[in-house]
Amino acid sequence: MAKVEGILVPEPAVQLVDHLACIGIHRRSDRALHAVVSVPWMGMNWPQVGPSNPQASPCVRRLSRGLCLRLGQHVGTDGWATWTHPHTAKLYALCLKQPARMTHDELQACYELVEKTSGDDYRASADGWHPKKKMIEMKSAELRYILVRDENNHLRGFTSLMPTREDGEPVVYCYEIHLEDDLHGTGLAALLMGFQEAIAQSIPIVEKVMLTCFKSNTKALAFYRKLGFEKDALSPDERRLRGGKVFVPDYLIMSRIVARPS
Repeated sequence: MAKVEGILVPEPAVQLVDHLACIGIHRRSDRALHAVVSVPWMGMNWPQVGPSNPQASPCVRRLSRGLCLRLGQHVGTDGWATWTHPHTAKLYALCLKQPARMTHDELQACYELVEKTSGDDYRASADGWHPKKKMIEMKSAELRYILVRDENNHLRGFTSLMPTREDGEPVVYCYEIHLEDDLHGTGLAALLMGFQEAIAQSIPIVEKVMLTCFKSNTKALAFYRKLGFEKDALSPDERRLRGGKVFVPDYLIMSRIVARPS
């Protein structure tokens, strides 16, 4: 546990904000890749360093207070790093990592889970499935992963996110959220999305969380709508092309306004 402004908070939560506060905002240009032009986050020049840097620490720890409290609302201040399966009582570990510190096996396991859960949707889409491009995206330095491991240290799920800009607006973008089948319907996905919301709440200039979902993934769409996500204004609509052909997008850009105390 660490003390932030007199409040005891879990080290993983402080680490989470340390990682996020030390990156710039990058504009996501489309569903697959983001541009590499960064701008200052919250008008501050965040050093590209870890939590041990004394220049970053004061700002980071002021920012972390609100985030840690919000994380505590989801899992409790002593339980941030673990989650208990409601049906089997098995413990799962939640681990925060950035791509540069993930092993080859960890990245490969995440990639394989994406292909397992969404590969068919990708292949049926206009863009198709491109393994090399997907792995490049998953290694983006600005992404942060929350990995879910079982008692045997096997990867069972993950979510990835990035503070970025969409059409000039600062947002937290949920890049991925994937779970093994036996973890569906357990509340874990909602917990991981709660982390996304908590991170967005901790950044004053961020007003919404965004994500992209294939229209063919009806279960995921229903899940996001249950959480309060709606079609975003940036989501493309059907349109008639030259020659009379109608373009029908196969994905939906969704967003949810960040809830903050009045």
